Amino acid sequence: MNNTETVTVDAAAAAGAKEAKEKLNAKETFWQVLFLICGIIAVGFVLAISIYLIISGIPAIHKIGIFKFMFGTKWASTAAEPSFGILPFILTSIYGTAGAVVIGVPIGLMTAVFLSKAAPKKFAAVIKNCVQLLAGIPSVVYGLVGMIVLVPSVQKAFHLASGATLLAAVIVLAIMILPNIINVSLTALDAVPKEYEEASLALGATRTETFFKISVHAARSGIAAAVVLGVGRAIGEAMAIIMVSGNVANMPGLLKSVRFMTTAIASEMSYAAVGSLQRNALFSIGLVLFVFIMLINVFLNVVIKGKGKEQ
Repeated sequence: MNNTETVTVDAAAAAGAKEAKEKLNAKETFWQVLFLICGIIAVGFVLAISIYLIISGIPAIHKIGIFKFMFGTKWASTAAEPSFGILPFILTSIYGTAGAVVIGVPIGLMTAVFLSKAAPKKFAAVIKNCVQLLAGIPSVVYGLVGMIVLVPSVQKAFHLASGATLLAAVIVLAIMILPNIINVSLTALDAVPKEYEEASLALGATRTETFFKISVHAARSGIAAAVVLGVGRAIGEAMAIIMVSGNVANMPGLLKSVRFMTTAIASEMSYAAVGSLQRNALFSIGLVLFVFIMLINVFLNVVIKGKGKEQ
């Protein structure tokens, strides 16, 4: 092969490599643009929901009065002289979510630690499948089981006229958030490098100390994300809660029938007249709930995760 042929082959190879690189760059550009569009669409949905809730909810709050609306203790939207105080709904949502988190987070975290670090592989695989099945059960099924099994049990245990109480709602919510907490915490714990645990054991720490002081600490960011998901699921649930809480606009009490913000919207939206103050007030509850969830997410993400990074 002479010099001319060698130059020709090298030029062809260079041209082919350049063409392949251009195709690769074109594919990368396509996927980058696609991901950017998807991200913009997601942000657009959030903005659209926010704007709609603000436009629909602000007029009712302005007409009722923000103090009467936020701190009023009586909700009677269909009375001759209607009242639109949502303080019972706000407090019930706070107490119900807090109770579910207090019960669900420790159980979910302990289960995740056990499955990730201590359980035999075959047994852990069975439990993981059960947890995934639990996550796929529709919320209405949780409510139905709670209404048939839990509500009569609460009624009998505490000698109440009705077992549809805040206690029953808290228990159902705690069960419903378990799959999110377990799955996300389990993923975070499995991602902890084995070298961390081996070093801890080599220094004389027990397995229990290693699991909770090393593995859980290293996976704190993922566990915080699990708590955020659990809180979001608990505070946003409606269908299951409306079946076990009694759906009565009382000030919250552990053994009293109560109404959450979500159930207040779900129970009255179907018959609220379009353009009426009642319907607009329901949109205002949605706006308050939306802001409430955003504040909780910001708090958990900034404070808990930020504190974890500092440690």
